[in-house]
Amino acid sequence: MSVAIITGASKGLGRALAEALAARGWDLVLDARTEGVLRETAGAVGTYGTRVEAVPGDVTDAGHRAGLVAAAEKLGGVDLVVSNASALGAEPLVRLDELPLDGLRRALEVNVVAALGLVQEALPLLRASRAGAVIAVSSDAAAEAYETWGGYGASKAALDQLAAVLGAEEPGLRVWAVDPGDMGTDLYAAAVPDDDDPRPKPASVVPAFLRLLDERPASGRYGAPALLEER
Repeated sequence: MSVAIITGASKGLGRALAEALAARGWDLVLDARTEGVLRETAGAVGTYGTRVEAVPGDVTDAGHRAGLVAAAEKLGGVDLVVSNASALGAEPLVRLDELPLDGLRRALEVNVVAALGLVQEALPLLRASRAGAVIAVSSDAAAEAYETWGGYGASKAALDQLAAVLGAEEPGLRVWAVDPGDMGTDLYAAAVPDDDDPRPKPASVVPAFLRLLDERPASGRYGAPALLEER
């Protein structure tokens, strides 16, 4: 049985990915800050018949990260870490001349520091896995200059670089930074609340993530839309 840790798993892309992996027989450790929503998600995901551990908490807390890895170890190890939890830095997003520096620090702490901290905690178990992998959920804002997306984009660009270096340093693992593309999520609604244009549901991009797990291409940065188009 494969075991995955997914952060930010109570809704959106994290929940959609959890459901898809559970349907494939994966055991899961799910993280989110809101306990009630997380436990509801864990209950729903658990209907697929796999073991699902809900561990509520804040990924910026080292003790919580250790708890996630300990829960996975009890299930048999760690084969996959998905860093999906994200902070915007400001809600709604603002231009850089108005961006609160504390908000930027929060975005960097959640999106970059905590993501690396979780991988560091899980690395011995990932190395012991026959198919250890790390997925860092990125954004097109990491590579493109969109007004008001500077702080969030900078944090995701830093996450991309950490993923790239980790892939070089850990050749026995697969480390993928994945830009999921446009999605209709609570995060996007908080970022741009006045944008009512319809966007794809998170579940629509999950096949791109599953393709990476199935085909295990080289470590690197991938765009979900391109992975879906190439099928």
